[in-house]
Amino acid sequence: MRVEGVMPETAPPKRWLSIVGIGEDGVEGLSPIARGLVSSADIVFGGERHLNLAASLIRGRATPWPSPFSRAVGEVLAMRGRQVCVLASGDPFFYGVGSVLAGHVRPEETVVAPAPSAFSLAAARLGWALPDIALVSLHGRELDRIRPHLHPGARVLALTSDSEGPAALAGLLTAAGFGASPLTVLEALGGGNERVRITTAASFDLTDIAQLNTVAMEVAAAPGARVIAYSAGLADALFEHDGQITKREIRAVTLSSLAPLRGELLWDVGAGAGSVAIEWMLADTSMRAVAVEARSDRAARIRRNAACFGVPGLDVVEGPAPHALAGLAAPDAIFVGGGASDQGVLDAAIAALRSGGRLVVNAVTLETEAELIAHHAALGGELIRIAVSRVDRVGAKTGWRPAMPVTQWLWVKP
Repeated sequence: MRVEGVMPETAPPKRWLSIVGIGEDGVEGLSPIARGLVSSADIVFGGERHLNLAASLIRGRATPWPSPFSRAVGEVLAMRGRQVCVLASGDPFFYGVGSVLAGHVRPEETVVAPAPSAFSLAAARLGWALPDIALVSLHGRELDRIRPHLHPGARVLALTSDSEGPAALAGLLTAAGFGASPLTVLEALGGGNERVRITTAASFDLTDIAQLNTVAMEVAAAPGARVIAYSAGLADALFEHDGQITKREIRAVTLSSLAPLRGELLWDVGAGAGSVAIEWMLADTSMRAVAVEARSDRAARIRRNAACFGVPGLDVVEGPAPHALAGLAAPDAIFVGGGASDQGVLDAAIAALRSGGRLVVNAVTLETEAELIAHHAALGGELIRIAVSRVDRVGAKTGWRPAMPVTQWLWVKP
């Protein structure tokens, strides 16, 4: 019976795509279901190593991933309607190709047969509880991403890119003051060539490391090690700057006003040292930020700071606002720390914000403060003044020396 206003049911989509996780033990480690998915496929995609591991099962056309890999999704989708199998390392949805394909293929069209991930195998060998460990993929990514996880006593599992990765990681740890950290290099886990070796970051001398490896770290920090605290308002001394930096106390209030939420994008306009954008990104790995800075020397400094804080994904745009804002992805929040009194900057920021987006502007000069007072009178929001004093020498004694007060305007777009 047909009911008016209700769309008729359609046939469920055919499950044409299978994603099979395969480990170093090859076909011996595959379940009967996984073996059947590989052998019944018309086309089998995978890396050369995966295709070799599964060669005895493949009956269809074995197809290596294209170079560059960015073309892979298109090639897989072009085979829709045929039986396609994709081979992946371990768990396809743990930093794997399954996560990439999931953005293009509905779950109803797929069958997935995962294998243990390298992280699961490493934790099993070490007797570590996975919920208590920081899991970091450095495969094809910057080693600096490890930095936010370097806290005394922390346990970290890092998947590296190649045989050179463990030594490079040991060098980074040593340079940052974590040279005493024990490192366990776990190679080719689950296969006949599995090997587990222990050293420290500072005395790292392992050679002939397998391309597929995971590094386990038990973080030990020397005095003065570069530990990045979880709190907002990190010490100014951790940042490279020329004096143009939102000071730590003001920065803590500023981050509170910006109220970062998972996955949001920030514009840091007049970024200076990039401290606000960097701390925004440190709040969660899903956070994104664009630092807009007119001076090229400061833009280069922002990039260096971003790397040293483990957020190399910070996008730095060189050029003066508001012209440099044209064409940028729409932000969820905007911080204007410099140039707020320049013609058109605040108007451009207000126009760019989505509904519910937050605009935070800090002013030190009377001219910029007057701009904020006028905008507050016209649009509303919150207007506060932040004053900070620090103890300093007054002759032979000590006293409070006030810093320049900061006026802050917070506005949420209706």
